[in-house]
Amino acid sequence: MNDWLTIGELAARTGVATSALRFYEARGLIGAERTASGHRRFPRAMARRVAFVVFAQRVGLTLEEIRAELDKLPADRTPGREDWERLSGSWRTRIDARIAELQRLRHGLTECIGCGCLSLESCAMLNPDDRLASFGPGPRYWLSDPTPRPASADRDPAG
Repeated sequence: MNDWLTIGELAARTGVATSALRFYEARGLIGAERTASGHRRFPRAMARRVAFVVFAQRVGLTLEEIRAELDKLPADRTPGREDWERLSGSWRTRIDARIAELQRLRHGLTECIGCGCLSLESCAMLNPDDRLASFGPGPRYWLSDPTPRPASADRDPAG
């Protein structure tokens, strides 16, 4: 098996366009050796870096954040499992928060989200008189997920 890939081979293996690979290289996310004729040759292990970049972008990391993470990998050898585990561990919390955010979005599409529109029947119970505005602007159930209280909870129990 060849340990080096052309840019076309890396693109075919990773599903990332050659133009994107060139962009990643220009941004310092991946690296290539050059042949005498100037053609790029990527170590086969670079496919994992490309996959990491694609996944990290989908999670919401910026290219600068991705580069900062990749810069933590050893430059003198191919990163191993422990290297990748250490790297991903630093943003697991961010992934978990994104998952929770997406779950709130999925649930909130048909429920009150605390945005202040008061257009759904459930808003009368979950956000009477736009009470959630006191928590700040925007869809409060999506942003901070305050515990909803029925309007009757505001009444003095003593009557």
